[in-house]
Amino acid sequence: MAKAMRFVASTALAIMLALPVSAQEAPTADTVVATVNGTAITLGHMIVARETLPEQYKSLPADVLFKGILDQLVQQTALEQSMADKLTLRDSLQMDNDKRGYVSARALESVVLSSVTDAALQAAYDARFKDFAPQTEYNAAHILVDSEEKAKELLSQLEGGADFATLARTNSTDTGSGANGGDLGWFGLGMMVKPFEEAVVAAEVGKVAGPVQSDFGFHLILVKETRVAAQPTLDDIRDELAAEIEQKAIEEHVTSVTSAAKVEKPGEGIDPAVLGDLTLLDK
Repeated sequence: MAKAMRFVASTALAIMLALPVSAQEAPTADTVVATVNGTAITLGHMIVARETLPEQYKSLPADVLFKGILDQLVQQTALEQSMADKLTLRDSLQMDNDKRGYVSARALESVVLSSVTDAALQAAYDARFKDFAPQTEYNAAHILVDSEEKAKELLSQLEGGADFATLARTNSTDTGSGANGGDLGWFGLGMMVKPFEEAVVAAEVGKVAGPVQSDFGFHLILVKETRVAAQPTLDDIRDELAAEIEQKAIEEHVTSVTSAAKVEKPGEGIDPAVLGDLTLLDK
C-alpha cells in the first residue's frame, strides 16, 4: 500500500512538472516568459510593452499580439546584449536623460489628474467671466496693397461697381486672405492692429472704408456684418480651461519640489558656447 501511494505521488509530481506554467499556477507580472543568455523577460515586461502600442496593434488577436511582443522583446534583449561593451559615453548620457524624462513625467501624472476637477473648472470659468460684458464681433474682408495710390485706384474701381472679392484675389499682397477674396472671417477687438481695428469699428456695414495705413501697408476694408458675442458656456471652453489649470498645477508643483531640493549649479560659469561642442563626448 505504501509503495502504491509513493508511486501515485511521484507520478503526480512528474505530471505537474511536465505541465506548462499556465496550467500550474496563475501567471503574475514576475512570470518569466523567456530568457536570453540568462536574462529574464517577464510577463510584466510584455504587458508594459503592449500598453505603449498604438490602438490598431492592440486590437490584433491575443495570440498574434502575444507572439509579436515576445519575439520583439527577445530580439531587443539580444541586440542590447550585443552592445554590452560598445556603448559610448553619449549612449549612456542619453539613457540617463531618457530615464530622467520618464520619471519626471510620472511624477507629474498625479498632479495633472488631481488638478482638473469640476470645482476647479467652475472656479476658473467664474474668474474669467466675472466682469464679462457683451462685445461686438466683426466679419470683414480687406485688400492690402503697398501704396496709397494703388489703394485709391482700387477704391475708385470699387465705387465704379467692381467686385471686392475679385480685386482682392488679383491685387492683395495678403496672399492668405487674398485667395479667399480678402475674407478675414469673424474677429473681436484686440485681434487686429490698432489702425485697422479703429477703421473697422468706425466703418459702415456693406461700405468700403479706406485707404487705412498700418505697418503692413494700405488697407481697403469691407465690414460685411457684425454681431454681439455671447458669453461661452463652460463646456465651450472646458478643454482650454483644463489646459490652463493643468499648466498652473504643474508649475506650482515643480517650483515646490525644486525649492525643497538642495540645488547647486557649479556649471553656471561655463562658457555657454561649449553646449554645441559634440567632440567633448569623445574625450
